[in-house]
Amino acid sequence: MIGARMDVLVTGGSGFVGCHLVKRLLERGHRVRATVRSAADTPKMTPLETLQERFPGQLDLFEADLLAEGSFDQAMKGCEVVFHVASPFLMPEKIKDGQRDVVEPALVGTRNVVGSVERTPGVRRFVFTSTVGAVFGDYADVLEMEGQVLRESYCNTTSTVENNPYHYAKTVAEQAAWEAAEAQDRWRMVAVNAGLVLGPSLTPASQSGSLFLLDELFKGYFCYGAPDFSFTTVDVRDLADAHIAAAERPDAQGRYIVAAERMTSFHEMARVIRARHPRDLRLPRTRLPHWPVRLLGPAFGLSQDYIRKHLGIRFAVDNSRSVSELGVSYRPVEDTLLDHYDAWRAQRKRAR
Repeated sequence: MIGARMDVLVTGGSGFVGCHLVKRLLERGHRVRATVRSAADTPKMTPLETLQERFPGQLDLFEADLLAEGSFDQAMKGCEVVFHVASPFLMPEKIKDGQRDVVEPALVGTRNVVGSVERTPGVRRFVFTSTVGAVFGDYADVLEMEGQVLRESYCNTTSTVENNPYHYAKTVAEQAAWEAAEAQDRWRMVAVNAGLVLGPSLTPASQSGSLFLLDELFKGYFCYGAPDFSFTTVDVRDLADAHIAAAERPDAQGRYIVAAERMTSFHEMARVIRARHPRDLRLPRTRLPHWPVRLLGPAFGLSQDYIRKHLGIRFAVDNSRSVSELGVSYRPVEDTLLDHYDAWRAQRKRAR
């Protein structure tokens, strides 16, 4: 498939990851169909409409509803590759009803997209956007893994609708997709298990949890000091390229962790950006000791159980399969963070 022009579908084309994926596919010469929840959502549609103008005749847009069976059939007609990116990513404090807000869109949506794949005879490759959260539930889980290293061979067995509903939703959705893939032999599935996705957003209206998280950092919510939480991270542009490699490379198979080898903490993020923007007083200059986080965390929506299983915990990430088999060349996290911050400031300036 490498170098061949393909007809592809991207679900969730107006999202943070989806929009970058659409852009990179178009730049590589592929014919792209992208689904959006509502074509009337002007802020989310504008970046895609701009890409339509830049790549005339290469991009078609369709409305589709994750919860409606058959909703993706029309958009998928004639496609040989389907990238299933659409799925809500909300931070824990933004989730009011885990089943309704994240589990149903992820699981029912995946089953509906897979149903359309089954009804579309030309589809040969199904690339599923998953998360490292389908590999582990809480950071403490990784401490029980061999060498305390995160690898694709593990699966999240600890999350529930009540405890970490987003990780649970992505876990059951990925499992449902694997079950469907293994029940037939026409199309092959590849799962891309991404870390926290950072980098410049093409759409100012994205509700991605990763954008929300750094928004809190940049707005000064942690100006008093950075809590000792760290994250597995990946640049959104590297993630888009990993998706494309998963489709283009004939030997791509199974799961791929797509994240940097080393975790990055809130304090390190702030330090990187302060080095470029020393006058930004909203960024924390110190790392908070653990005790005030344990004491005050519940007032900010963090349970004691969450704090115990995440605060101060770091682990290594084995991303070797993504490097050797997908050819991912990871950007330095410093470049990602600075590009993310610059894009965030530019969007805020335009919104004023």
